Amino acid sequence: MKVEIGDATLYLGDCMDILPKLGKVDAVITDPPYGINENHKKAASRGKLAAPRDYGEFDWDKAPPDALLIQAIRDKAKWSALFGGNYFVLPPTSCWLVWDKLNGDNDFADCELAWTNWPKAVRRIQWRWNGMIRQGNEDRFHPTQKPLAVMKWVIDLCPKADTILDPFMGSGTTGVAAVQMGRKFIGIERDPRYFEIACERIRKAASQQSLFDQANGTSASDFEQQPLI
Repeated sequence: MKVEIGDATLYLGDCMDILPKLGKVDAVITDPPYGINENHKKAASRGKLAAPRDYGEFDWDKAPPDALLIQAIRDKAKWSALFGGNYFVLPPTSCWLVWDKLNGDNDFADCELAWTNWPKAVRRIQWRWNGMIRQGNEDRFHPTQKPLAVMKWVIDLCPKADTILDPFMGSGTTGVAAVQMGRKFIGIERDPRYFEIACERIRKAASQQSLFDQANGTSASDFEQQPLI
C-alpha cells in the first residue's frame, strides 16, 4: 500500500520488500529496532514518576535488523544517521549524535546515540523526554518515539537532506520533521496501526505547512532551521 501526501510518500509493508523498489535518496535518517526487547510489559515496570502508556502487545524489538539489511538501508543514500547505532555493526565514525534525555533518577538510559557517516565531530542535544515530563508537551504515540525537535536537529545537521528516507517510520516523527522543514520524505512502516498514525500526523503537518506558506507568500525552503542547543 502506498499513500502520497504532498512531497511525502508512505509505504505500508516490510522495508526488506520495499527497499529494492526505491531509488537513491539524499539521506537515510531512521530509528531501527535495537533488539533490546523493550516490550510494553517491561516498560510498564520501569520509571518512578507516572504510570507509562500501554502501547499494547508488540514483539518487533526482540532482535535488531541483520547486517545485510543495515547495509541495504545505508546503500540507499550518501548520508546516513541510525539511532541505536551502538547496537549494530557499523564502521568507525567521527560524528556520533548524542541525545541527552535529562532523565533524572531512573533506570532508563541517560542518552541515546545515533551513528552517522557525516564528516563532523560529535554533536549533542539536551531535550527532556522522561515519562510524562516531556519538553514541549508533545503527544506520544509510539514506545520508541523520538521528539520532533530532536529529529529536526538531526535533519539540520545532515550535510545534504533534500529527500529523506526512513525505513522504520513508526508513528512518523521523521516525516513530520521533514515536511515542516520543506524536505521530501519517503517512509516505510509495517504495522498498520502506526502507519495510520503516521499518515494522519504527516497529513496534518503538510496542511499546516501549506497554510503557513500561503499566509506568508513563501516556501518552507526559505527558512533555516534554528539551532536547538
